[in-house]
Formats: sequence, C-alpha cells, structure tokens
Amino acid sequence: MNYLHEGLVQLGFDKNEFSGIKILPLDELEAKMEKYIAELQEYNAKFDLINTDDHDEIAVKHILDSLSALPLICEQLAKRFSEDSELSLADIGSGAGLPGIPLSAALPQFKFTLLERMTKRCAFLNHCAQELELKNVTVEEDQAERLEQKRFDLCVFRAFRPLEKKMAKVLLRILKENGVLAAYKAKHEKILEEMEALPQKPKYEILPITVPFLTENTLKVEEERERNLVVIEKS
Repeated sequence: MNYLHEGLVQLGFDKNEFSGIKILPLDELEAKMEKYIAELQEYNAKFDLINTDDHDEIAVKHILDSLSALPLICEQLAKRFSEDSELSLADIGSGAGLPGIPLSAALPQFKFTLLERMTKRCAFLNHCAQELELKNVTVEEDQAERLEQKRFDLCVFRAFRPLEKKMAKVLLRILKENGVLAAYKAKHEKILEEMEALPQKPKYEILPITVPFLTENTLKVEEERERNLVVIEKS
C-alpha cells in the first residue's frame, strides 16, 4: 500500500481546497512530500532529525500527522481573514520542518517562517526549501523569546515544550491581533492539565484529529495514538 497517497486521499486532499482555501493539487503535494521523505532519510543521522528512517513510518508518523490538521487550520484561517489577506504563518521550533514544510507545501499562497534555534537544522531546512521549491518559506535561526511583537497571523508548533506560563505569554505576544496558535498535542487529558495550570487561561478549543493509519492503528507500527489540535485565540 502507498500509505502517503492513501492517507492524503482519506484526509481530503484530492478535493484541492479546505473551507474555501485552495491547496496544492494532490499529485504535486505527494511528489513534494516523497522528495521530503527522501531528504529526511538521507540527512537524518547527520542532523538528528527524527526517530526513524523507514519510509512508511515517516509518511504516517510525520507527514500525515502534520497534514492531518490542515483542514482545521484552514477553517480557522477562513473564519478570521478574507480570501485576499496576505497572511504570515510560522512554525515555532521547526526542527526537521514538521509541520512547517508539509503545511507550507500545501499552502503555497501563504508566507511561512520556520523558526529554529539550531544552526545545523536551519541548514537542513534551507536545503529542503530549495529542493522542494518552496518559494514561500523563510528559515530563521532564532528563539521565539527574541521575536518582535505582533508579527504572525498564525503560529503552529508540534513536539514543542509544554505550554507553561512563560511560553504561552511569548507565543501570544508574537501574534497579531485576531491571531491564533495551533498546537499539535496528544492526549486530551494532558492538554486540560496544561491549560488549567496557566494562571490566565486563554480562550481555546481542543479539536480531535484523525491521522490515517495512526490514530486508528491500521499500520500496526505501534499502539494507537491520540491526536488533538489546540486552537488558542489571542484576545
């Protein structure tokens, strides 16, 4: 089975749009993601990027996992901004480019900043942006704490540090008015614990995500996993 192709179809990428926002055609996106998987496999050991070199595991646990939230992200963008808005999106703590590279490939009309503090990973991200011809991507070697205020319309992060008081303040500070954080998280119970621990609780939603072959455990790579997107609004 071609897990990448089948997963993209299950997620609705053959429809070429989510919530009225156009996405890259399925065949073009699949080709870019195959190239991205090859780059991850080639440079994984050198740059300490991800925990597997297996093609199907990368496709499911990293590519489909990243893209599974795109319908929800597009829904948030469509609710807040007009179709011709020049939006600025960011992947905070991008690491190997997840979810920033898959998202930016799927949404070539939006500007993406991949923020990463490690020099060697920034080199990998720049290499991938060039190889995948992602003209909408800029890589910045920096930390969120040092970014200017009110810079982005939407920030995403995945496998990032727990959302505690200081980091929540930093991430909300770099958002523009009406901006939103979209945090890839796992267990619902853990998310509630994190959010309840914040002294000033922001307005948020926990939206369940279905990742083909992972949340339903049809790939049999490991145990079934829970996935959620936490959407936090800047009020």
